Amino acid sequence: MSNIFSEAWDWLGEPNRWSWSDPAGIPYRTVEHLSFSALSLVIAAALTVPTALWLAHYRRGAFLASSLVNIGRAIPSFGLIILFWFLASRWELNTDFWPLLIALVALALPPLFTNTYAGVISVDADAVDAARGTGYTEAQIMFRMELPLALPVILAGARVAFLQLVATVAIGAIVNDGGGLGRYIVDGFAQGRAGYGEILAGGLAVIVLALLCEGAFSLITRFAVPKGLNLENAKQPQTL
Repeated sequence: MSNIFSEAWDWLGEPNRWSWSDPAGIPYRTVEHLSFSALSLVIAAALTVPTALWLAHYRRGAFLASSLVNIGRAIPSFGLIILFWFLASRWELNTDFWPLLIALVALALPPLFTNTYAGVISVDADAVDAARGTGYTEAQIMFRMELPLALPVILAGARVAFLQLVATVAIGAIVNDGGGLGRYIVDGFAQGRAGYGEILAGGLAVIVLALLCEGAFSLITRFAVPKGLNLENAKQPQTL
């Protein structure tokens, strides 16, 4: 066991290991890892948040919301990546980009949709009626009242989705040349016993990145949401 740790330490000390421009560098792979994860989250949010906001405002789509969260829990991440890789190969698309991106977006949809829906329907109905009574339009109620009040729950869904994406990007290295930090794990396995140090270092890098992302989302929630809303929503159960 000590040999594996020393091999990982030696691997981390290689000259190109901390390069921002060399694909062998941890900073290079970290940027690649985060880029895939962030782009997938943004696309998924653009697809789900407006739709869930509208459906929740008019109290429609409850069955869709519950179905999505159950589907999201049942979908195997690796299976999605393989499926989209196969389809991209058949359609002669870029298999280094599209299969992983589409699979990641699909994985991020359920928690974003269900948390947005749950956050909006939890807004006090009396406050919504009062806003209508003062002359607010339905659009103003959605974007000026319901969306800000649901923001803590929406961010909780985004946190869950993003951490899932960070973990899944590493799996993507199995089917393409990318995969961010997961590239080290796959390459290490390909070397057999000689790659154990690289596997350990790559796994630790993914864990550290996930922990840093968790901390970043905690800070985002703290500064993006008024303190009073944070305290109020902390007492409410969140539907994921």
